[in-house]
Amino acid sequence: MSITRFAVPLLTAAALLPAVPAVAAADGLSWQLCATVAKGWDPGDHRTECALVPVPLDYADPGGPKIDIAVSRIRATGPRTGAILMNPGGPGQSGLTMPGSIAGSHAGGLGVHHDLVGFDPRGVGYSADLPCPTEFPEPGITDKEKAREAAERAAAANRECVEAHPAFVRNLTTPTIARDLDRIRVALGEDKIGYYGVSWGTALGAQYRSLFDDHVGEMLLDSVMPPDLNVTAMDDGQATAGENTFHDFAAWIARYDAVYRFGTTEPAVAKALLGLRDEHGATVNDMLANPRREWAGLAKQLAAIRDGGTPVVGKPTRAGLGWDGEPYAFNHFQQTALLCNESPSPRDFETVWQHRLDRMKRLPVAGGYGFYEQLCVGWPLAARPWSFENGTSPLQLAGHLYEPVTPIGWALAMRQRIGGALMTIEDDVHGSLSSLPCADAVVTFFDTSRTTSASCAGAPVPAP
Repeated sequence: MSITRFAVPLLTAAALLPAVPAVAAADGLSWQLCATVAKGWDPGDHRTECALVPVPLDYADPGGPKIDIAVSRIRATGPRTGAILMNPGGPGQSGLTMPGSIAGSHAGGLGVHHDLVGFDPRGVGYSADLPCPTEFPEPGITDKEKAREAAERAAAANRECVEAHPAFVRNLTTPTIARDLDRIRVALGEDKIGYYGVSWGTALGAQYRSLFDDHVGEMLLDSVMPPDLNVTAMDDGQATAGENTFHDFAAWIARYDAVYRFGTTEPAVAKALLGLRDEHGATVNDMLANPRREWAGLAKQLAAIRDGGTPVVGKPTRAGLGWDGEPYAFNHFQQTALLCNESPSPRDFETVWQHRLDRMKRLPVAGGYGFYEQLCVGWPLAARPWSFENGTSPLQLAGHLYEPVTPIGWALAMRQRIGGALMTIEDDVHGSLSSLPCADAVVTFFDTSRTTSASCAGAPVPAP
């Protein structure tokens, strides 16, 4: 039976019900090749299978309306010992293609003894993607009244979506998605599951382990979120890490003064780059605290701008809807809802703006980058903060020493809260563990439950 017609616009609670009978059965799921049922899927992918798992819209009303969670699977290539569920983060990010990404990475050995299972969290991609137009406030706005106007437009759009789908939006929380994860476990017929989470997916893993520790086999969390969600603190932590990256970048450029001619010391280069920023504004500022792998290209662009050239600007991406959407979907509203439903941060523009000014004063390069706090201006629902607990199931954390997206301090704080062993990766690349040779330790962990506290070398910084 085709499942391409499951996705319908999300208009009312009734519209959340599937257009055709659900495919989950008591003896398992009805799997079909994703390439045959999901629009936009790679037609050459003959490994990844897809199915739908029905879950309650509201777990407080388990007999009420249902929604379908889209699940993908790549079967184990050798003697099977279980399944590993995966989430790439966001929040708001589709996870259906993660099994294929992991299978083709240095962590591909996970697929020898385990089925690799991905899913789209509720409100994303093929899992009842919310059709809410999103006003996304730009982080680089420096004029207060323009920033206020943008925040008010975003708040109005958010309120409209909340009013149109109150039950759905109210249930966009990490505990709810953790319960969806457990419904997937049951549908797979597994008593215990492995879990591999990246970025926000680490918070989802911590929440699942807090609620369902007895059903966890092994859990790996890479690029770890803090144990307490507060978007104000997130902006502060990311901006501080970004400011440190700027000074590291300036020191790297100084080592190659014969190439870039900005100066031979870090202070001299930093002064020259800030002077260039004063002339060209956000165009230059947005190049000053980027990942190490981009440094050579960015330094070349900065030198070209200094000498009268023009920078290269990337193009934005778009998200999709339902099975008729895109396999790499991202839903900004779902991200906003998850963050703001759970962060006890300010909802008024004046406080958020003052926080931004204070941050920019402390951190002149990266202080203006933060945008998570802006997302919650005018959010109409009360916050329900995270509550994570320690457990007994095997837990491996991986933190990145120089990363600005999820700073290493967050991993240390999460380990303090929920336990586990911390592998330290010597790079600044978000969620890079699967791309490094030390991903062998990941395979060993899921095969044997043996954790490690070793350091792992990241990819070297490219030369000019």
